[in-house]
Amino acid sequence: MLSKSRSKNKSNHSLPVLISPTISLISRIHIAPPFQSPLRRPQIKSQILSSPLNSKQFNENERDLAHPRGTMRQPIGSKFWEVICNEHGIDSTGRYTGSTPELQLERINVYYNEASGGRYVPRSILMDLEPGTMDSIRSGPYGQIFRPDNFVFGQSGAGNNWAKGHYTEGAELIDSVLDVVRKEAENCDLLQGFQVCHSLGGGTGSGMGTLLISKIREEYPDRMLLTFSVFPSPKVSDTVVEPYNATLSVHQLVENADECMVLDNEALYDICFRTLKLTTPSFGDLNHLISATMSGVTCCLRFPGQLNSDLRKLAVNLIPFPHLHFFMVGFAPLTSRGSQQYISLTVPELTQQMWEAKNMMCAADPRHGRYLTASAMFRGKMSTKEVDEQMINIQNKNSSYFVEWIPNNVKSSVCDIPPTGGFQWRRLLSGIRLRFKRMFRRVSEQFTVMFRRKAFLHWYTGEGMDEMEFTEAGE
Repeated sequence: MLSKSRSKNKSNHSLPVLISPTISLISRIHIAPPFQSPLRRPQIKSQILSSPLNSKQFNENERDLAHPRGTMRQPIGSKFWEVICNEHGIDSTGRYTGSTPELQLERINVYYNEASGGRYVPRSILMDLEPGTMDSIRSGPYGQIFRPDNFVFGQSGAGNNWAKGHYTEGAELIDSVLDVVRKEAENCDLLQGFQVCHSLGGGTGSGMGTLLISKIREEYPDRMLLTFSVFPSPKVSDTVVEPYNATLSVHQLVENADECMVLDNEALYDICFRTLKLTTPSFGDLNHLISATMSGVTCCLRFPGQLNSDLRKLAVNLIPFPHLHFFMVGFAPLTSRGSQQYISLTVPELTQQMWEAKNMMCAADPRHGRYLTASAMFRGKMSTKEVDEQMINIQNKNSSYFVEWIPNNVKSSVCDIPPTGGFQWRRLLSGIRLRFKRMFRRVSEQFTVMFRRKAFLHWYTGEGMDEMEFTEAGE
């Protein structure tokens, strides 16, 4: 889909990367899932964000990506945009206040449109099935930065019911959302794909989120579709039917998504409790971890680097088989807020931390099972030679952790811009594992226990679902 870019950072020639040749803009769609259900425990919300993104490759080409997002009690999207705005020097009014415009603004049009008066507007669409989340985002610290027309919401909510989000309430609102998606996509000169952030525990994030993903797949079949999917956990629970919602959602993600970054509430909770020393982790703390991870994954789209990466490269290097596209994500360094000033890490130390179980964003121990593929993303000033040496060293020392029938199965990329938060370096790891089963097994077992007894099934069949859909999803 081609259209003229409004960004100052245009390039005279373009490369057909993920979408169409030319410069591209980034846009996001936020989908906030409501939760009003007789089945729910303490109220939470799951988020979906969708927006077209675009990024430049080697300062020559930009691509667009659409990013869907949902809600969690304190929306993931709000925290994510705070992180992104901070990294790019954008204040809560959309004006640039940073100190290094040659770096912060070089690829600003990946996630922002430049409006009149020098304001930068996130290309984001926020969607929910109830107005409450929209009101909370508008009244938040960055609420005025979003385009008012890109708030799309209903009035009834999904009630933590996947069927309502996917078949009834969500189906009534989806056309309005797709209209906004098309408008944002048309503003992109080089649409790379779509990025979706949602929770699989509630009704909107799981039901309407997967409905949106399937519609985007139908309308943009040749664009990449990346999701940040937050899996539920009894430790941080919203409702007893979370296993139903998550299992039905995974069935859709297998068929329609290209890349799924798996974020597990149980692992996030353990990181907050054990590593960050938080005695009572809140959803705000979990969302902070999620937003930091999302920032790391997208940094090579948003900033220049020595070894740049994009969604297509990530898919080509990490996905050996079409439906095997669920990635476990590791993040380093992870330190409590008060201890950052006392810690100094070298690149080898950071690399070692990256592979430890306590740094993984999903409940899986890297020591059990073997890696099919892995991708390491570095942030900060470092030599590519040192990065390559560390990658070779890791593979040699831990050869038993990697399958032998995929040679050179660790990819690396470097973003020169260091992260905010006081660290000189930061590293993110994503990979596919043969035994990436613990989290899926946990959800599957909970699903099976309830489905055998047909527990709570009437809430779903009452919305038009058939039991056969549960059987297919469970298999």
